[in-house]
Amino acid sequence: MRGRARFGVGDCTTVEPLQISVPGLLLRPWRAQDAPEVMAAMREPAIARWNAAPSAAAGLEGAREWVRRRADWSGGDHASFAMAEPSTGELLGSVSLHRIFDGAGSIGYWTLAPVRGRGLAALAVATVTGWAFQRLSLHRIELCHAVANASSCRVAQKAGYLLEGTLRESYRYGDQQRHDEHIHGRLATDA
Repeated sequence: MRGRARFGVGDCTTVEPLQISVPGLLLRPWRAQDAPEVMAAMREPAIARWNAAPSAAAGLEGAREWVRRRADWSGGDHASFAMAEPSTGELLGSVSLHRIFDGAGSIGYWTLAPVRGRGLAALAVATVTGWAFQRLSLHRIELCHAVANASSCRVAQKAGYLLEGTLRESYRYGDQQRHDEHIHGRLATDA
C-alpha cells in the first residue's frame, strides 16, 4: 500500500501522514518546499550539536532527502511532523515518533532558535505522544537526550516523561562525541 503506513506487529492500524492542530501549534506533514529551511536549521549550532544530520546541513539535495524520508510514512516505522505556525504554516521545528515496533517507539524533536522557550517542543511532544497512544495503540514511548542538553530534559519533564536513568556514552551526537544520555519514558497507562 504505497502512501500508507502499517504500525505495530500484528496491528491492523494504517496511518497516512496527517495534520494535527492544537492551540498555538500546527503539526503538519513535511513538504518538499521545507528543504531550504531544514538545511538552514541543521546548520544552526544548537541543532547541529544535538542532531546527527550532516547531509541535511551540507546542501539542498541532502535536505530534500531528509524531508522526503520524513514525509514518507509507508515503512510504518515512524511518524514525522513539521512543527508550524498555525496561521502561516511557517516551519518552527520538528517532532518525530520513530523506531515504532511492537507497541513501543521513541520520540525526538528540535525547534528553531527564534521560538525556543515558548513551550512549543513540550506541546508538540505531548500532542504526538497522546496521538500515538490513542491512534497507534502504543504502550511505551521513550525519549533520550544528552545529559548536557538541559533544555531537552525540561521538555521531557513538561511533556510528562519520567526520568528513568542514565545511559553511559550511549549515543554519538552531531558534535561527533559520545554523550551520556538521560532516558525518559511514558506509558499509555501513566496519568
